[in-house]
Amino acid sequence: MCQNNRIEKLRKVLQANYCDAMLISKEENLHYFSGFTGDDTFLVITLDNCFLITDSRYTKQASEQTSFTIIEQKTGLLSKTVELIKKLNINSLAFEGNALIFNQYNYLAKNLIDIEVDFSTSLDLTELRIIKDENEIELIKKAINISDEAYSHILKFVKAGMSEQEIATELEYFMRKLGSERPAFTTIVASGVRGALPHGVATDKLINNGEFVTIDFGAVYKGYHSDITRTFCVGKASDRQKEIYDIVLQAQLLGLKEIAPNKSGREVDFPVREYIKNAGYGDFFGHGLGHGVGLEIHELPRLSPLSPTDKLKENMIVTNEPGIYVPDFGGVRIEDTVLVTANGCQALTQSDKRLVEIM
Repeated sequence: MCQNNRIEKLRKVLQANYCDAMLISKEENLHYFSGFTGDDTFLVITLDNCFLITDSRYTKQASEQTSFTIIEQKTGLLSKTVELIKKLNINSLAFEGNALIFNQYNYLAKNLIDIEVDFSTSLDLTELRIIKDENEIELIKKAINISDEAYSHILKFVKAGMSEQEIATELEYFMRKLGSERPAFTTIVASGVRGALPHGVATDKLINNGEFVTIDFGAVYKGYHSDITRTFCVGKASDRQKEIYDIVLQAQLLGLKEIAPNKSGREVDFPVREYIKNAGYGDFFGHGLGHGVGLEIHELPRLSPLSPTDKLKENMIVTNEPGIYVPDFGGVRIEDTVLVTANGCQALTQSDKRLVEIM
């Protein structure tokens, strides 16, 4: 079972950090290591056992989703966790410093000191999720298929006079009908001059003839996310719109050539950024080229000038999303979700990237 392999990797990390057990509180990691999809739950994974602490709302669900030992709490998640740790005679307990709420940490630290448990080791488990297994890749592909179908649908739906919010609502409704659990993030629909906002979430602005519309959205399928951005024109595109669109398209295609194992995110980002800079729009591309996608919409690795020197590896999944954003004019972004392969990469997003003019 894939969870068993994941737990064994975690246990090696615990041993390397001289810890007896790990307290997991982040929902994505609850899912990743146990298969459980609820909330208000902690996992305690020791070197030889796995425990899931939850309340009566989730005990039946947990019994169906995981092979962990289920412990029902009736008086409080934190107090039950301390009680379990005391029974297990744990000496050193690691935690997720980037996920555990401060008040929860304070409570646990105070009560664990009373039983002389070292609760000072923070571990970031995101790195254990960075390389996707075969099952994860298939789930992400399914989420991508849903968003690809939604893009094809929305091109037939959009017309001048429609609001950005109408487009976002239709996208999300259509994806739900195809099996998406929820939007992968707040759907972005930015038209006209609002296209200069990289994260311009949908408003009641009406779309005018001759405007670019950038839509950035995704589906969630069994916990796994897709991420796609496309820009199209309602009506006939101007020469300048076509120029900027082509620069972004060529930059995006260059990114697909650059993404490969044994390159850092910085090394992938640089030539794409230079291409846009040499085309005269370097000041208008302010964000990184891409990010990891999986149980979270933004996770490791990062493709940006600030990326660490860690190298990409086969079966990592990242986005490739260059953009140009010109104030008082608008913007263009084109984004695929991409699988790193043994010799390069494969764009999993299949939606056409040629400029569409909706007449």
